[in-house]
Amino acid sequence: MEKGKGVMGAQGRRWGVDFSDNSTSRDIPDPPGFSRASLDNDDSSLSRQKKDAESNWKAQKAWEVAQAPLKNLLMMGFMMWMAGNTVHLFSIGITFSALWQPISALQSVGKIFEPYKDNKVELLGPKLLFIALNLGGLALGVWKLNSLGLLPTHTSDWVSSLPPAQVGFVFLINQLHYLF
Repeated sequence: MEKGKGVMGAQGRRWGVDFSDNSTSRDIPDPPGFSRASLDNDDSSLSRQKKDAESNWKAQKAWEVAQAPLKNLLMMGFMMWMAGNTVHLFSIGITFSALWQPISALQSVGKIFEPYKDNKVELLGPKLLFIALNLGGLALGVWKLNSLGLLPTHTSDWVSSLPPAQVGFVFLINQLHYLF
């Protein structure tokens, strides 16, 4: 018994089809209203729509990546606020982390936006937003360094013979003392 023939064979089946005819003539006309040219146009239209959808997706994801430092900025600000203004290990660690993250992100802007590079996707806006938010994070870290008193902002920080700068309530009391 041949494979696929079954007990009755191909000729004995009521709905059997014999594929052994290898004639290559295809004289079957296309149905009315069917055009092979329109089928090719539909394929190109479909591929164009796919490329447009992919470009839109890439642009949307690029904007999401550009806005990601905002979440980090808010979290870092909250952590710095919780650390307080006294100089101790935790506040210094948080501050240097707040400085290091934007610097490393600014160094790798090209790598971050590489997956979204496309001829139809404009990446200048997302890159500028990404850079601006990271510069804001860097400014937040520098502000925290200044509030901790770790930045040399007074002349007494550079010259040892001058008395140290007084800040806040102590400075106000000393000024009142000179007035009275």
